[in-house]
Amino acid sequence: MEPFEDESIDTTREHEQLRRVRPSWDEYFMRIAHEVATRSTCPRLAVGAVVVRDKRILTTGYNGSPAGMPHCEDVGCLIRIVDGRESCQRTLHAEQNALIQAAYHGVSVRGSSIYCTHQPCLMCTKMIMNAGIEEVYFAGGYPDPLAVEFAEEGGLSMVRFAPGE
Repeated sequence: MEPFEDESIDTTREHEQLRRVRPSWDEYFMRIAHEVATRSTCPRLAVGAVVVRDKRILTTGYNGSPAGMPHCEDVGCLIRIVDGRESCQRTLHAEQNALIQAAYHGVSVRGSSIYCTHQPCLMCTKMIMNAGIEEVYFAGGYPDPLAVEFAEEGGLSMVRFAPGE
């Protein structure tokens, strides 16, 4: 291959550098989940989710208010005590939004995996199970041991993701 006449547009060496640090598929999808979380409108916790099958992204979701409703970052959180914990009632969870997007666009998520920036709560875990998702990869924890118990009992694989492992 002939070199470019203008060396400033030749990115071959930059690409070689990137190839050395090419992420695994799991790292790739988890990075995307973290990027999706940047769209969150929750001032308390930004969460992102990516539903994947056969190394292809099916849907994404982040936590925020339903379409057309005011966002927490604009009007404040609507906090209630649920199961002994503070919970914002204004927002949908990232996992819920990813599943809703699949339903809205007629995309089956059966047999897929979901990558989440945080461990799904109990409600999201039950929704993930009923949607036919087989694996959950999550980066950060969430104080809901019952969700883990339900996942184990229902045969849903929940894997704490740590890059490089």
